[in-house]
Amino acid sequence: MKKYFIIAFLLSATVIVANAQLLPSFQLGVKAGLNFSNLKSEDGGWLDASTRTGYQAGVWARIGGAGIHFQPELYLTGKSSEAKLIQENEEGKVSFTSLDLPLLLGTRIGLGPAGLRIVAGPVVSFVVDKSIADTFTEDVLNVNDYKNQAWAVTGGLGLDISNFRADLRYEHGLSELSKNESAPQKVNLWTIGIGYRLF
Repeated sequence: MKKYFIIAFLLSATVIVANAQLLPSFQLGVKAGLNFSNLKSEDGGWLDASTRTGYQAGVWARIGGAGIHFQPELYLTGKSSEAKLIQENEEGKVSFTSLDLPLLLGTRIGLGPAGLRIVAGPVVSFVVDKSIADTFTEDVLNVNDYKNQAWAVTGGLGLDISNFRADLRYEHGLSELSKNESAPQKVNLWTIGIGYRLF
């Protein structure tokens, strides 16, 4: 009898969790983290760049049902790269501050307050500030060489524990950030973020 009671309890719990996943829900939270960005010059171009650490801070929302959710986010992001101009033998740092808008689709695997998330989607970045270290001469590389908007795609894993969120993602640049056709450049980065669900 005890065995049948346990089986019935487990089946009931499974049905409750499954129904909860089907119901629409809305969440809103805040998030901050670090990124490790690289301004990649394609096809062995004239810019040799190494990874530098930046930041991100902002808000996220999650709207979902039937085990799938839509997760728009908005972050103020600082990205930079240590760069060396191969032909000119000059070194310096290229930095960008942008408003990033990821539009993600995802799914959550787990029971109750704990779960694993998988997300992916496009990211549009609006550059609000850009700077280049003084070690570059202006006729070689200057801020006017870079566009004010870029597209990327991102994907990764997330972990929910009660109201806390943790995310690890990779973002791959799709559009050229440089206006110079002879020196195409895209920003690629890893991000690690910690978030908190407000409601």
